[in-house]
Amino acid sequence: MAPFDAILFDLDNTLCTNDQSGETIYAGAFDAAGLDRFGEPSDLWTALDGPPDHDDHEGYLADGFERVAAKHGREGVDVRALARGFVETVDYSAVSFRPGAEAALAAARDHASVGLVTNGPERRQSIKLDALGIADAFDAVVFAGDMPRRKPHPDPFDRALADLDAEANASLHVGDSLEFDVDGAHRAGLDAAWCPVETEADGANAPDAGAHAPAYVLRSLTEFSTILGDGP
Repeated sequence: MAPFDAILFDLDNTLCTNDQSGETIYAGAFDAAGLDRFGEPSDLWTALDGPPDHDDHEGYLADGFERVAAKHGREGVDVRALARGFVETVDYSAVSFRPGAEAALAAARDHASVGLVTNGPERRQSIKLDALGIADAFDAVVFAGDMPRRKPHPDPFDRALADLDAEANASLHVGDSLEFDVDGAHRAGLDAAWCPVETEADGANAPDAGAHAPAYVLRSLTEFSTILGDGP
């Protein structure tokens, strides 16, 4: 008997990764804005405050660029132009599967109803699904970026489970983020499987989830079938 009636997956950094480098996108922002470059991608990642604002993604990036500009003594920089350039440079079709992702999806479909719960909006995430060829792989898809409340709030999980006619206590969510996926799943009453990107290297130790306590910790999605009793 399958251990779950429904299995939900996150998308970004769970089923897929972006193939564009941070350097490509950062440099592209300056090229598109017609500005002389300052700083490095790591400066921007550090300067960004909290999770992305899906309602004002450009404003979120502009705030980050403003902090980077201040750090490098660049006054009066059009940070909105940089933010627009950043967004224009990102190729949402430049994605590839994480190791084991396709097999994990197939195994999940053999055992349960399968859903996708992603914090990105449909206008961006649907491009990725099409590029990966999995637009029709799910029985329910929730683009939480288009909802008033996103993961880790329970609403996106609740919507997916309602669409699947599944109970939370018989469902699993698989994701890479302790805050958004693991804690979000727990708040909605689901079990969680945590699979961070940084542990995919051969010989990597099992990651430490600390106090978040996911039911399953995976070094790679290649281990996913063991959750379903299919592995060694």
